[in-house]
Amino acid sequence: MYSLHEGSGLLLLAVLAGLQIAAEGRGTTPCRPGFSEDVYKVVVPDITEKGQPLFNVRFLDCGRGGLVRFECSNPSDFRIEADGVVYAARSLQHSTLPVSPLLIKASDSTTLQQWVTQVRLMPSTQSSQQVQEVAVPPVMSKDLKEIVFPSRNTDSQLKRMKRDWVIPPINVPENSRGPFPQELVRIRSDHDKNRSLRYSVTGPGADQPPTGIFIIDPISGELSVNKPLDREHIPSFHLRAHAVDLNGNQVENPIDIVINVIDMNDNRPEFTHQIWNGSVPEGSKPGTFVMTVTSIDKDDPKTANGMLRYKILSQNPESPTSNMFTINNKTGGIITVAAGLDREKVPQYTLIIQATDMEGNPMYGLSNTATAVIRVTDINDNPPEFTAETFFGEVPENRVNVIVANLTVTDKDQPNTPAWNAVYKITGGDPTGRFSVPTDPTTNEGLVTVVKPIDYEISRTYVLTVEAKNEIPLARGIHSPRQSTATVSIRVIDVNESPYFEPNPKLIKLEEGMMPESTLTTFTAQDPDRFMQQTIRYSKLSDPANWLRIDPNTGRISTIAILDRESPFVKNSLYNATFLASDSGVPPASGTGTLQIYLLDINDNAPRVFPQEAEICEKPEPNAINITALDGDLNPNAGPFAFELAHRPSDVRRNWTITRISGDYAQVSLKIGFLESGIYEIPIIITDSGNLPMSNTSYLRIKVCQCDINGDCTDQQHIIAAGLGTGAIISILLCIIILLILVLLFVVWMKRRDKERQAKQLLIDPEDDVRDNILKYDEEGGGEEDQDYDLSQLQQPDTLEPDAIKPVGIRRLDERPLHPEPQYPMRSAAPHPGDIGDFINEGLKAADNDPTAPPYDSLLVFDYEGSGSTAGSLSSLNSSSSGGDQDYDYLNDWGPRFRKLADMYGGSDD
Repeated sequence: MYSLHEGSGLLLLAVLAGLQIAAEGRGTTPCRPGFSEDVYKVVVPDITEKGQPLFNVRFLDCGRGGLVRFECSNPSDFRIEADGVVYAARSLQHSTLPVSPLLIKASDSTTLQQWVTQVRLMPSTQSSQQVQEVAVPPVMSKDLKEIVFPSRNTDSQLKRMKRDWVIPPINVPENSRGPFPQELVRIRSDHDKNRSLRYSVTGPGADQPPTGIFIIDPISGELSVNKPLDREHIPSFHLRAHAVDLNGNQVENPIDIVINVIDMNDNRPEFTHQIWNGSVPEGSKPGTFVMTVTSIDKDDPKTANGMLRYKILSQNPESPTSNMFTINNKTGGIITVAAGLDREKVPQYTLIIQATDMEGNPMYGLSNTATAVIRVTDINDNPPEFTAETFFGEVPENRVNVIVANLTVTDKDQPNTPAWNAVYKITGGDPTGRFSVPTDPTTNEGLVTVVKPIDYEISRTYVLTVEAKNEIPLARGIHSPRQSTATVSIRVIDVNESPYFEPNPKLIKLEEGMMPESTLTTFTAQDPDRFMQQTIRYSKLSDPANWLRIDPNTGRISTIAILDRESPFVKNSLYNATFLASDSGVPPASGTGTLQIYLLDINDNAPRVFPQEAEICEKPEPNAINITALDGDLNPNAGPFAFELAHRPSDVRRNWTITRISGDYAQVSLKIGFLESGIYEIPIIITDSGNLPMSNTSYLRIKVCQCDINGDCTDQQHIIAAGLGTGAIISILLCIIILLILVLLFVVWMKRRDKERQAKQLLIDPEDDVRDNILKYDEEGGGEEDQDYDLSQLQQPDTLEPDAIKPVGIRRLDERPLHPEPQYPMRSAAPHPGDIGDFINEGLKAADNDPTAPPYDSLLVFDYEGSGSTAGSLSSLNSSSSGGDQDYDYLNDWGPRFRKLADMYGGSDD
């Protein structure tokens, strides 16, 4: 009996068994087509969902293939597929199950034979015991197909024989729900009649990954599937069957078994994109391709399970018709089928596309949907139209780059596209091209702009005809309407214009030398404002040489000075003066005019010699000077010139001679063989070639000098020629001498200052102990270094080593000591007091001549006598036994600092 529990059934297993038995048969018994059972008893769930498989009937078609068709007696509740699987056509409950048996009919369309079987449906609430009593054997009975090992030689040696047939593959439907294990086939060997054998299978799905899918009974040889199969994961399995005896010896050659997983419709079609975007131009004809949508189905594409069909479920909006597009049910290509696509009305369509497998069978196939968004693209099917027939504007005269009027248009095409952007063109009313109409890129307005000055006195109004088009031509069949042309009326506003001189500049020719108060010309301006009653006044704006005057009312120009062509204000014989003309308008306007005076040359400038200075050797060999003449006038009032020497002084013609080389050049040379060095000024008379010739005596300054072998003046002579006379040279020498004297005095003063500082008193009043304190007053000295006294250096110098002390036994504080302080031996006798003065003088002299001494005053440190010195201290001079015999008067000669000692020791006893 078939027992189908919730969402399950033995449909696939039954189909497998039915197909196997029908295809193979048993033995040599003739195949009889028909149902495997006359009555099927099936247990159905209490609640059955629509499309849920319930059971299957097994039909032996004996090789008829797809010629047998199945029909169900209750198609409203059940539907049967070509493979014999029965599905619920709607949701069912056990209370709604039909009372009478369900009839299944099979018909052969070729022979017109029919077979009928009954199916009794039983609710699952009935006890299993009752079910067993009335149940029929299951479809997958123990009557399994056998696969027998091919015969082989009986000798003991294993020898593979050539096979003369191929074992057909075993077909197993995917997604079977059991019960498991589910027998597929029985493997048998002819040797099992006389001995016990063991059977096994190897390969992927058995003992290789994925393991455990197929198992075999080692004794009976029944091969079973142990779990549901998925064709989309593994479509087929290749196993190898083995037969061995109890000792493990192979008794049969292995045979190959192929298990194909039969595809079931368990996968819905899946679109590669959930939303598809396409576009089509508006106005497209029917049959225009739009886009292609595709979907995939994981089921076998060679079967109906994977054969997809497409269709359009809905169109939004349904304008102008609900079927604007169609789809190729096999390829998914979408095309237009109706005319009337208008972007301005419907810019976008949304289609719901459905893909269904089972070749589009709405009852058995699985479906899925996607969205196709079709954008209607714009074409230029709407011309721009003006919002008014006439536009108005006004502009002041003489103004340019001024926007006169804004022309507005409407265009139904997509904004900011070439089909929407307007281009304006003036087709009439502007023959001189004084206006242009560029397009505002933001608003698409036409900006009527003045590009050339407009004269109110010529035209007071303009009426323009403007046409508007798009950047691209209109679509075929569409013409520009009358609204694409408009009229623009422009009024010109009169303004006060500046007077202007005519001609400007004005050129007149005059001879130079014209006397003051001479009238030259009348320079007047014109006022372009013919419709305004105004007066013009004139004034001078620029007159570099201040030669001219203009009458403010009449514009008559006269001179106030002599005109000179050679003036620096005249360039190339032209003199420029600028005048201003102002009208009486409100506000007043003014204009300028330039008067150019071309001055004709007259002979009013005498020539002069050039160059004015030259040099020549005392002994010419030969030695001559080339000269020419400079004349401010122009030819013919300039050259050729006549050159001659003046008659006075008389030695000029005696010493010099002049020779004319050409009309502009002459040569001056010494007439005598020797002339003493010096500066000579030669008067030369030069006469030009004017109609009234002018002569002039100019002086040529010649320096006669001593020359070297090359004929050049010596260096000292060059200095003289350069302008440095004797007085200048003496002045330079005096300055140098004075500077040297100042430097010498400064050096002497510095030496004297150093000597004074080094000769300062070393001894102070006896009441102050120099070993305890050294007080110094009114001395700038060398800063803190002067206060750094080292009394340990006051040692007796006689016992110092020659290489460790100064020659005279003294050292400055700023000098770095080179040796440790030596120990001095005791001396028995004290030196004569006169030795102290010699010692101090010698120390002072050594300090003055010391090259390592710093530039500032420093303390001279004398060797300290020490406690064991043979010389007594200064405080013990008075108590010496020989003190009375010593003459201390010489201390007065040492200066004021030693007079105190002279008074103390050189006086009388009292």
